[in-house]
Amino acid sequence: MSDEHAIKRAPIFTSTHWSQVVTAADVTSPQAAAALAQLCRTYWYPLYAFIRRQGVEADEARDLTQGFFARLLEQNFIASASEEKGRFRSFLLVALKRFLINERERSQAQKRGGGQEIVSLDEEAEGRYRLEPADGLTADRIYERRWAVALLDEVMQGLRREYAVEEKEEWFKVLKPFLYDERSAMSQAEIGQRFGVSESAVKSAVHRLRGRYRERLRQEVANTVANPSEIDDELRHLLTVLSG
Repeated sequence: MSDEHAIKRAPIFTSTHWSQVVTAADVTSPQAAAALAQLCRTYWYPLYAFIRRQGVEADEARDLTQGFFARLLEQNFIASASEEKGRFRSFLLVALKRFLINERERSQAQKRGGGQEIVSLDEEAEGRYRLEPADGLTADRIYERRWAVALLDEVMQGLRREYAVEEKEEWFKVLKPFLYDERSAMSQAEIGQRFGVSESAVKSAVHRLRGRYRERLRQEVANTVANPSEIDDELRHLLTVLSG
């Protein structure tokens, strides 16, 4: 297996842009509505964690999360929150807080969300929340951190799918540790021996993987901001959240 058989760069990858939603603030555009729904499916967990961290029980937190997304997707929330529309992360949290205040004031007896399942929450939501550290993070802080983790996970899943398309998932598994540091269960020389390539070919593959990771990271962040000028600031913010 020669270097030329290393992972090929995908010419395009699917993007879901918050800017599409902002442009069509009333979400009458099918593209904007689909983009908003996809963003919600990707970033639902930080909202669920925010609600749970405020002391809301699991069943009610699931209902509130579903109800929030149902309201967000059905009503004109976007147009009513223009000052927060720069970043999807900020917009969602402000919109959720307003929704929770309204829910408490109205004390609705009917099932929230009208029985609609916008994202799959039942077992996955609480299973993930039980793994959260028992620390003193505020609801806002845990939201920020889970948002950053969700974004990085989306980047990693996108990379994995690229390698799967090329039928090289095993190649991805052994190279992935090099995205974080130089330590791995296998050295680059051993990886080369396993796949029948030179060590220099492995080094080149690692270099390309890191480049694709950086590109996908910027792309995913770009998907959540309305203006490209906000990408670098959002990246810095997320890295600060993860390191804090």
